[in-house]
Amino acid sequence: MITEQTSRRSRRETRRQEIAEAVMQEGPLRLEDIATRFNVSLMTVHRDVDDLQAREILRKYRGLVTALATSVVESSVTYRVGRQAAEKAILAQAAVQYIEPGEAVFLDDSTTVRRVAPLLTQKTPLTVITYSMPLLSELRNASGLSLVALGGTYYGWCDSFMGPMTASQIRRVRADLFIMSSSGIVDDTCFHQHQEMIEVKRAMFECAARRILLVDHTKFEKRALYELVHVQEFDLVIVDYETSAEHISRLRSYGTNVVVAGEVLPSEPIRHG
Repeated sequence: MITEQTSRRSRRETRRQEIAEAVMQEGPLRLEDIATRFNVSLMTVHRDVDDLQAREILRKYRGLVTALATSVVESSVTYRVGRQAAEKAILAQAAVQYIEPGEAVFLDDSTTVRRVAPLLTQKTPLTVITYSMPLLSELRNASGLSLVALGGTYYGWCDSFMGPMTASQIRRVRADLFIMSSSGIVDDTCFHQHQEMIEVKRAMFECAARRILLVDHTKFEKRALYELVHVQEFDLVIVDYETSAEHISRLRSYGTNVVVAGEVLPSEPIRHG
């Protein structure tokens, strides 16, 4: 049963997410304007922004609220989609080489994995399973693809469905391959800022025969709150050509199969185990 306290907490978190999205999409906003827009007191806005500042998402300075370009995680999908565009395209081109016609493929909601979508028609027939609205919209009319949409609780900040219902649906199927990205790599472990996202990605990870991680070089400089899985648990990690040799060497020291997109192109599908 949902208590009043739980409901208030949910409304507060939703409002904070919407404040972050507004600042990231529109630029600096005055504290007073945020209070008016969300119909809350100035004191409440200060508390909300202080929380977002503590999470390194926003910054408050002289009555203005701005987005941090080096945030722990870019909460808005609108903000994230244009970041490292060239690197994401190269990672996607490398990843699609490991998809085999006839496979069932889990795709997460990351803007990196979204770059894989227009390349999938090269590998048809395929079954694509995802909870991401942008992916569902892009692939719905693609020839040769069977599309499985995962429902659940909708989150506007990532334009996706997540939560226990989504995770439960994932655990009822099995896929040949899971392709995902991560908000940040901390101690060579994938981290994400939101527990709801961890839940669905972990379910996909556990229900796929093979797993590929796509990470551009900036992910090694970012931090997030919740641990998902160590990089050595992936069958393949694809990094971009700007990733430092130190990172690549360290990942390989675990026995991890690392491909540098833009320098090394795969020629054979990865094999589980």
